[in-house]
Amino acid sequence: MQIDVRDILARNAVFAVLSPARRRALAESGTQVKLEKGQKLFSRGDEPDAAYPIISGEIEVSITGPDGRNVFIARLPGGSVVGEMGVLDGVARSTDAHATRKSILWRIERSLVFEALSVETGSALALLAVMARRLRETDALVDRNASMNLGKRLARLLLEESVHGKIIYNQADIAHLIGATREAVNRKLAEWRKAKFLEINHTGLHVLDRHALLGICRRKAAI
Repeated sequence: MQIDVRDILARNAVFAVLSPARRRALAESGTQVKLEKGQKLFSRGDEPDAAYPIISGEIEVSITGPDGRNVFIARLPGGSVVGEMGVLDGVARSTDAHATRKSILWRIERSLVFEALSVETGSALALLAVMARRLRETDALVDRNASMNLGKRLARLLLEESVHGKIIYNQADIAHLIGATREAVNRKLAEWRKAKFLEINHTGLHVLDRHALLGICRRKAAI
C-alpha cells in the first residue's frame, strides 16, 4: 500500500514546521521516482538538489569507510524522508543512498523547499531546533558504535532484528550492517552457535538465548 506524500511530510521533523497548506503545495509540486533493487538514489559528492519522501520500499544510507568498505548508517522504510538535511544546508551529499528493494519516491526540488521556508519565516527557528537535535542524535550514534566492539554490535543487531522472529539477513548483510568483515562475523556466529545462543538452518538465523546476547551487550570487557 502506498503512503500519501502529505502524510509523510507531516510526520517528518523538517517538513512538520510548515503549515498543512504549504506541505500540500510541496507534495503537489513533486515528481515520482522509481528505483529497482540496488539502484542508486544519490552518491556522496552529489549536489543536494532535492528531498525524497519514500512512498514505498526501502532506502539504505551508507558511507565509505577509510578501508573502502561501505559502512551502514540507516535503512529508511516507506513513510520516511531521505535527503532533507542536505537540502537545508546545501553541502554536497556526504552519504550514498540506494534502494534495497523496488521503491517509489517523490522528488521535491530544493528550490521549492526554500521558497516554502521563506514564505513561512516562523519555521526557520523551529528548523534550528530540529537540526540541533539531529546533530546530537548523530553524535550519540557515532559514540555508541565507536565504543562497541564487534561482539556487542553483532549482539545488538541480532536482538533488534529477532524481535519479530527469524533474521532474514545473511552473513554478508549482517557484516555490512555492523561495519565488519564477513569473516569476522562468521567466526562470531560460529562461536555463538556452538554456545547455543543461536541456530542457523535453511529457514534463517534464529536467536535461542536472548538473555545471553543481552549480557554481551552489557559487558565492559571485550567478547
